[in-house]
Amino acid sequence: MDAMVRRTRLLGRPKAILAALAVVAASTLSAAHGEPVRGRHGMVSSQEAIATRVGLDILEAGGNAVDAAVAVGFALAVTLPRAGNIGGGGFMLVHHAKSGETVAIDYREMAPAAAHPDMFLDAKGEVDKQRARYSHKSAGVPGTVAGLTLALRKYGTMKLAQVMAPAIGLARDGFAVDEGFRGSFTEQRVGGLRRWPESRRVFFKPDGSLYAIGETFRQPDLARSLTAIAKRGAAAFYEGEIGARIAAEMKAFGGLITRADLQAYRAIIRKPVRGTYRGHEIVSMPPPSSGGVHLIQMLNILEGYDLGAWGAGSAVTIYHMAEAMKLAYADRSKYLGDPDFWRVPAKGLTSKAYAAALRARIDPDRARPADEIGPGGPVAYESRETTHYSVADRHGNAVSNTYTLNFAFGSRIVARGTGIVLNNEMDDFSAKPGVPNAFGLIGGEANAVEAGKRPLSSMTPTLVFKDDQPVLITGSPGGSRIITTVLQVISNVIDHAMDIARATAAPRMHHQWRPDRLHLEPGIDEDVIAELKRKGFHVRESRKIGSTQSIRRLPDGTLAGASDPRRVGALTLGY
Repeated sequence: MDAMVRRTRLLGRPKAILAALAVVAASTLSAAHGEPVRGRHGMVSSQEAIATRVGLDILEAGGNAVDAAVAVGFALAVTLPRAGNIGGGGFMLVHHAKSGETVAIDYREMAPAAAHPDMFLDAKGEVDKQRARYSHKSAGVPGTVAGLTLALRKYGTMKLAQVMAPAIGLARDGFAVDEGFRGSFTEQRVGGLRRWPESRRVFFKPDGSLYAIGETFRQPDLARSLTAIAKRGAAAFYEGEIGARIAAEMKAFGGLITRADLQAYRAIIRKPVRGTYRGHEIVSMPPPSSGGVHLIQMLNILEGYDLGAWGAGSAVTIYHMAEAMKLAYADRSKYLGDPDFWRVPAKGLTSKAYAAALRARIDPDRARPADEIGPGGPVAYESRETTHYSVADRHGNAVSNTYTLNFAFGSRIVARGTGIVLNNEMDDFSAKPGVPNAFGLIGGEANAVEAGKRPLSSMTPTLVFKDDQPVLITGSPGGSRIITTVLQVISNVIDHAMDIARATAAPRMHHQWRPDRLHLEPGIDEDVIAELKRKGFHVRESRKIGSTQSIRRLPDGTLAGASDPRRVGALTLGY
């Protein structure tokens, strides 16, 4: 048995996991005190400590960044079930150093063949939120297994069984419940999970109580599903027994996903969207993610201002950022959707000329109300409980991956006999034009429900290049706040010369046009808040915004990473 297999099998044992994390505690102490984690050869930054350790073990055993990213993706399905998943979908950016190629892998969920525009409307024509978010009809055809296996096949170096061994061990043998895992079971989520017998069986003890911190949580059904995938690849999920069980679950409870829907699913390799910002190239996710297009659009607008001279967290910087955000989110409501179904004007939205026209609409002294702002006219057509992770290796390969179930624990439904939590991504479609979804985002015809269509997303996995080399890997969960979170990390690094730990920890703000509110995290100066109110903003103190997992490659080749302190359990490791 080779060293990598020995190491990854040990990770499936709770005592071995705790021991391994204790060994690396010293290396992460600096990050807890505001300094980046550093490494020379490889780095993994994820929302959950065990999964981060799994990824680093793959790198140390000779795997590349894609091998590690796929291992982390499957491990998070076990250790972070509120967001990590094989029953959801997402987006991955891969930079392949040897070829110089950067690709976007779209493994977003798809609407089943039986989906239709009025499927979430009640007899009065109003949106039935319960049906859209917490029923079997709320699940789209999952894409995670197709996406991760495609990435490994095209750009990895290891066998699927090798990179999945840690996840299988963790599901089969269990892991010790920690504060982050236990804390994910809020009262609301517990109520939703208890509604479904299979979810109760998987996530609660036989007496109906929750697992306590320190107790071992095992998922034997999920272990069997993962083992089948490791042996047969994506076919086990989409064509084999797993797919049959998901289809049976749907049929029993009025869901729409059929075996034919699963067999028809494909992950797609797309060209990333690209832009520039102060001498850096920004490479991000194209539609059906809105993230990359509007990230570049906002950076283009802000490039016309001297944010560095104004200072991070100043009233003038926050003011202009918020006005740029409003304009981009207004455009999102009209122009963004699945490019296989809708003509998205990505080239126009990301052009410097369009940004200059939008910049001219910004009044430096008065915040424009949402009612005075609508979608612009670009030319040249061409869950909060999401989770993100970033990986870099010694060869210069880089992976930025964001995936999700939508809400925490998705629909709260576990498909019988699989251990797999099903997503509720159908709520990301526009159930009715002009009616906001769960994140307050407005949509229209471009994002209407349609069979085979992928719902619009805000996920924004991003790579920043300098002199053709990736110098920043970043991304975040956060629902509608993902795009603005990534924007601020990039600006903190480029405009304000912050190291990655400071850029991550700095207080954040968010505006999404509608509702017309400027959300500010605690830590922003009271005089700044007063000035923003004077200029006309409706200011709200915000809950925590985003949770970035980021890696920088410094000029000397050293890797510097940081996990966001906003959420318990995140960890960055390098070697």
